[in-house]
Amino acid sequence: MIFKQNVSIMLVTVLQAVLPPVIVFGCLYFTASLYGIPFDEPFQILSIIATAIGIALLRPSGSMTEHLLAERVPMAAGILIRWIALLGILLAIGYATKLSSQFSRRVILTWMVLTPIFLILITLLLREFTRRLLMVPANARSVVFAGCNDVSLSLSERILKNSELCMKVVGFFDDRSAERLELPGGTSLLGKLPELATYVRSKNIEVIFIALPIRHVRRVMDLIDELRDTTASIYYVPDILVFDLIQARTGEIMGIPVVSMCETPFHGVSGFIKRAMDVFFSLLILVPVLPVMGIIALLIKFSSPGPAIFRQRRYGLDGREITVYKFRTMNVIEDGLRIVQASKTDARITPIGKFLRRFSLDELPQLFNVLQGRMSLVGPRPHAVAHNEEYRKLIKGYMMRHKVLPGITGLAQVNGCRGETANIEDMQARVNFDLEYLRHWSPMLDFKILVLTALHLFGHERAY
Repeated sequence: MIFKQNVSIMLVTVLQAVLPPVIVFGCLYFTASLYGIPFDEPFQILSIIATAIGIALLRPSGSMTEHLLAERVPMAAGILIRWIALLGILLAIGYATKLSSQFSRRVILTWMVLTPIFLILITLLLREFTRRLLMVPANARSVVFAGCNDVSLSLSERILKNSELCMKVVGFFDDRSAERLELPGGTSLLGKLPELATYVRSKNIEVIFIALPIRHVRRVMDLIDELRDTTASIYYVPDILVFDLIQARTGEIMGIPVVSMCETPFHGVSGFIKRAMDVFFSLLILVPVLPVMGIIALLIKFSSPGPAIFRQRRYGLDGREITVYKFRTMNVIEDGLRIVQASKTDARITPIGKFLRRFSLDELPQLFNVLQGRMSLVGPRPHAVAHNEEYRKLIKGYMMRHKVLPGITGLAQVNGCRGETANIEDMQARVNFDLEYLRHWSPMLDFKILVLTALHLFGHERAY
């Protein structure tokens, strides 16, 4: 039974890698045939390039377990975003080689819409098949925990809720009594820690999670020594939840295991997806708004003395200084050691500037910052250098927001944190949302923020 299951899982893994490029090719061939267009040399070249990119870009990321535990909607959104990134690459190649005119627009547009539908359907079907394959009660491994605390209880709860993990929690071992631990209902205290090894041997326990605090390292070592006389799989679960983690993950460097406590979310494929989204949506926005930007620039130039575009030094990725573009909305240009934030009745704001700030139109030139790679569409808003130097001394973790590119809009802004920061609490609220964005970034979160920005951020009551 186990052998057959392993063979089936191996087959699913192969299919996950092979099917996306096959679907890309198959949909293109089918669409051309549907419209009676010969699948000649240009289409053959396109299919080879698209398939090659699809092999690298469309394969599922993460482990099998992560794939099975992922929610359907975020998974589908991830496939759609990767497909958009692939199309962006193809469009760039077509523009550079001037070959795009050789293709039927009907075929290409149908293929662009049809392919992600099949990619999503096949991926979800494979996922469901694998889930059913693994969710056989006889395959569940028995699990006990050494140490009863927030970390082990949280892990136990997740195992119980996710049958895809193929584990069955038997209970906990801890030197404290059940009354002192205040165990939740349904949680079994099996004994004290010295009794663990004997219980594991007698009950044929298959998995042990040691969840003792890091400060009890000697006790951990002793337990591992005692458990060497068993065949159980042993995992150590460090209590790193006591720290403020940002994009925590495990890994290794040249064979040495490491635990990431604070890291940027934009490594590898994630960084590519983020950049592809920025370029694609920036160009999508810029094309229709360029004439509007030209009119705004003329209105600013002729309504008050000074340049139409205001350049200000701000901190970008990794705290490096960048120049950010905005339409000038004041009759002064400030970029020194002390900058006074704009208030609701600020006399420095010009009549045109008041309108632009009200509807966030002064931020439009930052689309060029995005194309330059200095900013992103979504991320923590960049503050003036003078404000950064002030608040980094007052707010714990303030500079962590610079682990990613600054954004034109962000999680803080769509949650009402914009306009003047009249006190330290206002800035603390912004930073809290920025760090929350770093912890939970996903392409779907970026898309949600962009939609919310378009729906209700413009004309916000605190925009002045």
